[in-house]
Amino acid sequence: MEKNNSKKSGDCLKIVLFGPESTGKTTLAKQLASYYKTNWVPEFARDYLQRKWDQKKEVCSLEDLPIIVKGQKSLEKKILNKSKRIIFCDTNVVVTQIWSQSHFNGYCSPEILKAAKNSNYDFYLLTDIDVPWERDSLRDRPDNREIMLSLFREVLESHNFPYKLISGSIETRIKSSVKVIDKLFLAK
Repeated sequence: MEKNNSKKSGDCLKIVLFGPESTGKTTLAKQLASYYKTNWVPEFARDYLQRKWDQKKEVCSLEDLPIIVKGQKSLEKKILNKSKRIIFCDTNVVVTQIWSQSHFNGYCSPEILKAAKNSNYDFYLLTDIDVPWERDSLRDRPDNREIMLSLFREVLESHNFPYKLISGSIETRIKSSVKVIDKLFLAK
């Protein structure tokens, strides 16, 4: 379902690549940034949690989540300050909310819930699960993809965040995304 009640972020459009693990968010963020000749914000949690796994063989804990939110916001601000027209965010605090709720029996700290609700992005590209799941040391939900996609969609709709489901091959995803983003530029 496409919604078009976007929130403006100054002079720079902020687009979030949003969806369950292993649905092509990073690939799409890089490709769109290249297409629009701009910057993209990588996922802070990926590097942070990979180091934790590599060094201690430990997975994400509740104590890690505020660190991840702070790190992601800091990284985003740094890249936003270097950008003019548009940036692509590989994730945001809303993903942290969903991850917390799905991995800690429905729990998410009030601070993260508030930060997620007050997120200010222009649009969300919800990446579909129609691409193969790829294993790595951080991914852990290959059999729950439909449930996770439903959670992502439900959160977007509960916050009334504007989004479009992006499906298909990378080429199809890029074309669909460009159509949405170009409309946003026209509306700005």
